[in-house]
Amino acid sequence: MGVASADVEQYLDELQHPLKDGVLQLRTAILTCDPDLTEHVKWNAPSFCRGGQDRVTFRLHPRGKLQLVFHRGAKPRTDTADFTFDDPTGLLTWLAPDRAVIDFPDLDAVAARRAQVVALVQRWVLV
Repeated sequence: MGVASADVEQYLDELQHPLKDGVLQLRTAILTCDPDLTEHVKWNAPSFCRGGQDRVTFRLHPRGKLQLVFHRGAKPRTDTADFTFDDPTGLLTWLAPDRAVIDFPDLDAVAARRAQVVALVQRWVLV
């Protein structure tokens, strides 16, 4: 299991969001993906790192929305020409060659997609 952060715990304790239960469920699931994952607060939301690089970050604003952003660090990368990532789930919406999001409109979507998200995160943090 990844390393939980006291800062994220405090952030989540104070979080006012209609899909907070979904955030909590996904956070727990993501932390189980890789023992080398760490977390911190980035972009005013929990973010997961591997090897000191942000890899998956919640997007909680606008407030009625819940997204997971899959990226390869805080800054856009220039080595994207040969980057590929296979998404057999079809959940990822690509915003750039190496940046994608998964939308969760409600708690049912969180529950239905949790296992697929875990499988994607397990692979994503290694690319």
